[in-house]
Amino acid sequence: MGEAYLWARLDRKPTKQADKRFKKYQYSQKTCKGFTWNVEEDFRTVPESWIPARRVQYESGHPVPDEHGHIPGWVPVDKFNKQYCWHASVVDYDARKALVLRLSDEDEAMLEIASVPLTELMEQTLELIGTNVNGNPYGLGSKKNPLHVLVPHGILHVRNAPAVEFHQLLSWFLDSDEGRVEGIVWHCNDGALVKIHRHHLGLKWPDGDTFLNSRPVVVRVSRLPFDPDASPDSRKNLFSALSSLAGRRFSSFRDVQLDA
Repeated sequence: MGEAYLWARLDRKPTKQADKRFKKYQYSQKTCKGFTWNVEEDFRTVPESWIPARRVQYESGHPVPDEHGHIPGWVPVDKFNKQYCWHASVVDYDARKALVLRLSDEDEAMLEIASVPLTELMEQTLELIGTNVNGNPYGLGSKKNPLHVLVPHGILHVRNAPAVEFHQLLSWFLDSDEGRVEGIVWHCNDGALVKIHRHHLGLKWPDGDTFLNSRPVVVRVSRLPFDPDASPDSRKNLFSALSSLAGRRFSSFRDVQLDA
């Protein structure tokens, strides 16, 4: 597209009939290996702008589904796609910036909400969190004034990682302050990533307060240049609302409340 853009994950999934055939094969063979897909017919349509993820394999010019029967991929985020309206709220393409929660440059014990140039986020993966995402485990915003931000993966490093053993992992998630998270990812020397989610251990999420909310946060969202031709809605967007809090510090992320 020529310029930095925010992309949202969209896995291309099989149709109901193809998925039923796939699961029947798995049940009878106890494996998904050997199952044959017809990618052109077996999968749901996706927007023309959809692209397969980088590591997806190809056969005969078509992307190959993974072991779950999905084809991981991405679609560009824009305000016209209602499915990604909350993603769109954290990016301003006119200013070429996105709203990001990250560690403060001044104090690693503090987080900051900042408006970051999209070019600084190139090739990064980030997670959208906020009022209308995954049940809002972090208690952000309100129905009247929703709050969403992007969080780069890996901003919180685990200082005392548990051994990869069931009981030690269970204890870490239940008893450690650092363990008040959704999951933990190991970065291996060969470049592989290994993730363990609370659900893998039979633990629920969310479960009480979160580690992310244990740190103070400062707002560093600068006010965008005034555009006399901008619509009233654009002047009341999330960037504008947060810029009114610029420089303010809060004891916790969930304490950041936007004006009506």
